[in-house]
Amino acid sequence: MPKRVLIAMSGGIDSTVSALLLKEQGYELVGVTFRTFDSMKESCFAKEKGCCSIESIMEAKHNAERLGFEHHIVDFRDTFREHVIRNFVDEYAHGRTPNPCVLCNSHIKWGTLLDAAKEYGCEMIATGHYARIAEHNGHIYLRTAVDTHKDQTYFLWMLTDDNLRHTIFPLGDLTKDEVRCIAAAHGFDALVKKPESQEVCFIPDNDYRGFLEREGVHPEAGEYIDAEGKVVGRHQGCPFYTIGQRKGLGVALGYQAFVTKIDTATNCITLGHHDDLNTTRVKARDIRIRDKQWLMNNPRVEARIRYRSQAAPASLMIEAANDALELTFDNPVWAPTPGQSLVLYKDGLVVGGGIII
Repeated sequence: MPKRVLIAMSGGIDSTVSALLLKEQGYELVGVTFRTFDSMKESCFAKEKGCCSIESIMEAKHNAERLGFEHHIVDFRDTFREHVIRNFVDEYAHGRTPNPCVLCNSHIKWGTLLDAAKEYGCEMIATGHYARIAEHNGHIYLRTAVDTHKDQTYFLWMLTDDNLRHTIFPLGDLTKDEVRCIAAAHGFDALVKKPESQEVCFIPDNDYRGFLEREGVHPEAGEYIDAEGKVVGRHQGCPFYTIGQRKGLGVALGYQAFVTKIDTATNCITLGHHDDLNTTRVKARDIRIRDKQWLMNNPRVEARIRYRSQAAPASLMIEAANDALELTFDNPVWAPTPGQSLVLYKDGLVVGGGIII
């Protein structure tokens, strides 16, 4: 059993209980907390909160000290801006809706974190994600967590075999209620009461439009059109909208309107009805498949088009020449959104994924 483990700590209940459990199992721990963005700058626009605030960083350090192991604060701001924030801004500028947590996990928490593990003499890394690891046909897979409501495999689909071989998920077999009970039993009552962060960490006020503007995105206003191409109103710029959006459109059409298409080339946004967003076919680019041959021989999967969606049965076709895949769902799914992740499951294993186009 590897004895020295680098554990990523956010200051919250999940990473703290993960550390507590590993300590009880006899691991020697080194704690690390990332500084990924200039939280003080963003907190000028909203009350500072979330997993990357200075307050949370200090809480992580305090919890590590309380549990009796060393803790380091690592400044990843330049790397985070290059790989995560720049992508976030570029995707919105092109009319897509990115998922920054997916990139953060693959490039920061498992990219730079593994380098930090070597620096601190650690053989493995651990995080407080709700996920498990399993082996099948010589490959290492993510496996869904016991707590299906907290399962975070959707955000981790980009992790490689090598990433997973060096990873421990202490919470994968626990429910959130069990984690709360463990924290309370060890005197971490404040963590049990602490609300969970829901917003994107580098947008503490949850104002995407304001953040994009501060990052230099100043698009031109354009036209709303209906499915027939008739102009029905004016929008404030394509980057400020997302597929499926119905609130904040600033137009009254006599029916509940939804964004059904964003065309940055013409600067037009199409509005339609709820059911216009139903489809059975979804394509994805930048795909990663664990075992392509096995999957091609067994093309039936379940897939999620967003974190909060249920995995739905579908048939898979891989376009090897185009590094793309296409899914045909058994039943229509609602509003697959370009830029979001499409994650494939088979018997609880994450077998692949891609970025929706």
